[in-house]
Amino acid sequence: MGIVIAIVIFGLIVTVHEFGHFICAKLSGIKVLEFSVGMGPKLLQKQKGETKYSLRALPLGGYCAMEGEDAANSDPRSFRNAKLWKRMVVLAAGPFMNFVLGFIAIIIFVCMMDGVPTTTIDKFGMNVADDGTVTYYSESYECGLRENDKLISIDGIRIYSMMDINYIFPEAAAKKPHKVVVKRDGERIKFDDVYFCVGDETTERRDFILIYKDKNPLTVVKGSGDFFMSMTHIIGLSLKKMVTGNIEKEEISGPVGAVSAISTTAKQSENISEAIFNLLYMMALISINVGIFNLLPIPGLDGGRLLFCLIELVRRKPIKPEHEGYVHLAGMVLLFEIMIFATYNDIVGLFTGGKNG
Repeated sequence: MGIVIAIVIFGLIVTVHEFGHFICAKLSGIKVLEFSVGMGPKLLQKQKGETKYSLRALPLGGYCAMEGEDAANSDPRSFRNAKLWKRMVVLAAGPFMNFVLGFIAIIIFVCMMDGVPTTTIDKFGMNVADDGTVTYYSESYECGLRENDKLISIDGIRIYSMMDINYIFPEAAAKKPHKVVVKRDGERIKFDDVYFCVGDETTERRDFILIYKDKNPLTVVKGSGDFFMSMTHIIGLSLKKMVTGNIEKEEISGPVGAVSAISTTAKQSENISEAIFNLLYMMALISINVGIFNLLPIPGLDGGRLLFCLIELVRRKPIKPEHEGYVHLAGMVLLFEIMIFATYNDIVGLFTGGKNG
């Protein structure tokens, strides 16, 4: 059952992406030859007007095929004959829809919380004696942090929401000094030597508690926006690790790994409510990840095609279709090789109880 849920969620993410291209192409008057959910052999197909709608056997993909995408075409409604701004809108619409889906998922899981978390400190670890005397055992309090301090950054990493704090704390909880920036009474204050309590495997590593706001439309939207920024931020940090080579090859994962992670999350949830909450979180993270990745200026991706549109905007004339086609083909070959490697990692992880186990 977990695998089925995972495939449905991943299929939804891909379908929403391709639907963004599809609907903007239709609205722009560009001829769409086929809109496909899934890849590989056809299971169902229906012709409606000039467009074929198909459902294919492999649910981990999909596409929106437009007339004249990669070659010169005399059809006035072909992709390459459309105005430049229309082509750019169509290309950006796929990633944009992934961001929309991710944000909707975030709003729903924030609504499922008891309150909306902030990045402002509520209180620290303390003991209260019978006579009312308060003794703090929080190291960060001893280092200068105080109640109502709004966390801005830790070790140079920007804090947008509680998610960033959770991302940082496996390392931030270590017994070493950390650079912390907070906002206190409207003023930014920097601390160079802040220590945090270190708990064992069963205790909270943070030595402070955050303020939670009551849920209302404003706080939910604001909190959802903060979570959205955190997810894009964390994904950006991961991409930076990949570019700089600071990521282990075993950590590279593809669609199989994503489906496996979603399936594991569904199985390990203690009840339906927790499962829905965790799956919404996973869906938001993966959808935003897909959106960001597709905007990278890599040949074959939406971002690579947008780059050629920007070059055309500067040159005031397009690059020859065949030349652009060769570049995108080379990019697709490279992406295909990476996908094979990532899928190999995913399968090895499944059989060895690795990252997805």
